[in-house]
Amino acid sequence: MEKNPWIKKSKNTVYENPWMIIEEHQVINPAGNDGIYGIVSFKNKALGIIPVDQDGNTWLVGQYRFPLDEYSWEIPMGGGPIGLDILESAKRELKEETGLSAGKWTEFMRIHTSNSVTDEEGFVFLAEELTLGETDFEETEDLKVIKLPLQEAIQKVMKGEITDGISIAGLLKLARLRGL
Repeated sequence: MEKNPWIKKSKNTVYENPWMIIEEHQVINPAGNDGIYGIVSFKNKALGIIPVDQDGNTWLVGQYRFPLDEYSWEIPMGGGPIGLDILESAKRELKEETGLSAGKWTEFMRIHTSNSVTDEEGFVFLAEELTLGETDFEETEDLKVIKLPLQEAIQKVMKGEITDGISIAGLLKLARLRGL
């Protein structure tokens, strides 16, 4: 364990909504000088799910991402309220976004999404033994869902067609674990 070189003097909530809190911290930085540090804290855990059927197919979700002002293809994902079981939240998100339910779940990745500005913690699950059902999009979601071979989804990462960090990390780790 390394010693924390930062000294926290005070903090102030600058902004809060139902999904996040933005804090400004007065600090003494590692060089011993006064400074400020901003942190974005989310009220949910980030959850990504890679559904894979018996034929080696997966599903991607496409949507227009407001902060980026562009369209994004991603693995199914969403938020799980802090304090609630992340697996139950992952099951809910997969069903909402793809209509899929899974009989077998494997958590295979923990990730910090951008640890220089946020304490967000994410988890990626492999969902197998799939059953297709109906989607249940949230009011903020205008999604397109596609089914494609897992290998093709991995190629989309390699071509730069998938740019979401959790999707990239999850797909590449799964590729490595499966020897793809």
